[in-house]
Amino acid sequence: MQLLPTGFGLPPVPYLLAVLVGSLLVGGLLYRRGPHVTSRVVASFTPWMVAGATGYALFQVQAVPAPVRPFFGNPVVYLTTFVLAGTVWLATADYPADRWGLPSVPGAVLATGTTVAGTLLAYAVTVGLARGTLSLFWPAVGLGVALVLAGVAWFGLRDRLDVAVTGSPGALVLVGHALDGVSTAVGTHLGYGEQTPLSKAVIDAGAALPVAGYLGEAWLFVVVKLVLAVGVLYLLADYVRDRPQEGALLLGFVAAVGLGPGVHNVVLFAIA
Repeated sequence: MQLLPTGFGLPPVPYLLAVLVGSLLVGGLLYRRGPHVTSRVVASFTPWMVAGATGYALFQVQAVPAPVRPFFGNPVVYLTTFVLAGTVWLATADYPADRWGLPSVPGAVLATGTTVAGTLLAYAVTVGLARGTLSLFWPAVGLGVALVLAGVAWFGLRDRLDVAVTGSPGALVLVGHALDGVSTAVGTHLGYGEQTPLSKAVIDAGAALPVAGYLGEAWLFVVVKLVLAVGVLYLLADYVRDRPQEGALLLGFVAAVGLGPGVHNVVLFAIA
């Protein structure tokens, strides 16, 4: 039985060592420094999540230059992104963490991440245009539907389930996992196969039910992703209230687990 996602693989040893040493160094320095964590700090890493996901999509279509290509495979791209984003956080750790205006941690992380993500997205569009494979309609539809579903879930349940305390990281969790679910559904419509075995099992279960003919093969996966995201916010609400720094970091990780694959799907479908 396959347990790991399709495409999972480690780079050559020199690249792997470089990423591992860099991750341990940046992670260790952040732990020792103990920078202040706020909801704005966590939210400011959103474009870095987009950058990592875009880099992996470019890797899959063989569009990453050879000298740096091993840094963009799965799962190494996540460590590569952590090293870059973590370095920015370290460099700005002495700045305020509770405002967006520069100089501040959220402002600096957001600005650098947006620059990197914007550059990679622009390059992805260029690749799609050059190859004649650029197609934005269905990816845009998936993004729009995901934002609507996440918005309905957030504004409809934040007070009833007392999850408003999770703030922007909580909203990002909903957006990320809604995008992962909906973009996966778009992918099945376009003929792409699901790479993660557990996700594929959920999709296959939903496809076997009669309503799949009306809602699509991956309808159950979308529902499961939304229910899980809402459930996580409900379960972590008290933890975020009691320990806001740790709670915000945990929510940021949960958001990245959804937003990364979701953005990857959207970019890949657009340029492949």
